[in-house]
Amino acid sequence: GAMSVDSITDLGDNTSKLLEALQLSHPHELDPRRSRGKKKPLSLNPITWQVPRIVDRCCTHLETHGLQTVGIFRVGSSKKRVQQLREEFDQGLDVFLDEHQSVHDVAALLKEFLRDMPDSLIPRELYGAFLSTATMEGPAQLDTLQLLLFLLPPCHSDTLLRLLRFLAQVARHAESSWDPEGHQIPGNKMTVANLATVFGPTILQKEKPGEKDASALNFEDSAAIILVLQRLIEHHHSLFMVSPEMQCDVLRRLFQTDPDVIEYLLRRK
Repeated sequence: GAMSVDSITDLGDNTSKLLEALQLSHPHELDPRRSRGKKKPLSLNPITWQVPRIVDRCCTHLETHGLQTVGIFRVGSSKKRVQQLREEFDQGLDVFLDEHQSVHDVAALLKEFLRDMPDSLIPRELYGAFLSTATMEGPAQLDTLQLLLFLLPPCHSDTLLRLLRFLAQVARHAESSWDPEGHQIPGNKMTVANLATVFGPTILQKEKPGEKDASALNFEDSAAIILVLQRLIEHHHSLFMVSPEMQCDVLRRLFQTDPDVIEYLLRRK
């Protein structure tokens, strides 16, 4: 999947696991427009941004060429072309997606990759916990979702954030608008609710695709999946950020229990 990770072989196994667990926020990733020269807040993620190349390139292509495409993710694609692109990525080739690729083919490729991951983007052991937040309301729901997101492995968390940020951008172009000259720019019709309906069962999977009863979701589960993904799309920016108070608390505890980790983080910064 072309995910790169910084070498942490100079640290013991326990410390390495602790560093992975510290993957809490990505301030430099969440706001790419951050003005240069400003002091960046300390990120507790000591590992390189871990997003599979195929996900990042599909999202970037669709952000560039597909935001005004009506019914993106709902219009059919060429199975042959999607399969060819998938094989090229699987072979480790440096695949560049440009304006010559169909938006619908790239959209189908992204959905297929997420659907066929060995473990779903939100690991299956957390399926029930995430669904339980659907019955919560207000701050309690968001606080619980944030704590659950902290449990995701770094590569899952980074990839989910990249996807949610992209889906939020798609939703912002759902309605038609007008350019300065007064020409109408068509909306893609994919609201947050529509996107959650399309991607919910892919991101939150109870069973592996193809397994018995994998597609036999009851109505309550289906509705809960859509609602949870809606909340993740709508609030992804705040959900993936950690308050300075919590970061300071973690660092304070680490200073007492694992000072080597503090030294490692400071050395990286």
